[in-house]
Amino acid sequence: MNLASLIPKDWKTILSKDIDVDYFAELSGFVTEEYENGICFPPEKFIFKAFESCSLKNLKVVILGQDPYHGDGQAHGLSFSVPMGIKFPPSLRNVYKELSSDLSIQVPFQGDLTGWAEQGVLLLNATLSVRKSRPGSHQKQGWEEFTDSVIKTISDKKESIVFVLWGKFAEQKSELIDESKHHIITSSHPSPFSAHRGFLGSKPFSKTNEFLVKKGIKPIDWEL
Repeated sequence: MNLASLIPKDWKTILSKDIDVDYFAELSGFVTEEYENGICFPPEKFIFKAFESCSLKNLKVVILGQDPYHGDGQAHGLSFSVPMGIKFPPSLRNVYKELSSDLSIQVPFQGDLTGWAEQGVLLLNATLSVRKSRPGSHQKQGWEEFTDSVIKTISDKKESIVFVLWGKFAEQKSELIDESKHHIITSSHPSPFSAHRGFLGSKPFSKTNEFLVKKGIKPIDWEL
């Protein structure tokens, strides 16, 4: 597997400095071996789906997750999202609960967040692959270095992006972001273990749109 060949052209251009260094070649080798010798998620063709679904030109919002889902049929390359027809994981259920409360809209009937991505929401996981039933198994192999660079590059090259950072892990990425140019929204993670410690009631969706409108940018239609 050549990871670089899977990255969409617009993103590959802006991330070329990462693709051409040793760590990315080592990461590509590791991911190739894992997919050849075991069951990994998401499917190979969806590893960079977050970038395919959200073009660099249209980018307005970044929502950061940590690992892809590690169960059968769940991960399809977008953080917190699952394909149509798949049962909502607990974190996504809480995301929808807050969405409904924040914007007074009906909870979506399906868990595919592609509709958000196509409007300019980069649904980025810090690690873009995982072995089946082994959460965290592809961490510390180079993915975090790559996705940290994605965040830093977006901060450097773009203007007025909303970064939605849920939980302590995501909040640590704020040091990569220039807050004089962008807007950061933080809260606890939507996981059932922490959602009641600040995620529920945090109103990230309306706050995102308030910032975008203030900057003269078309807001996100969060209704799926």
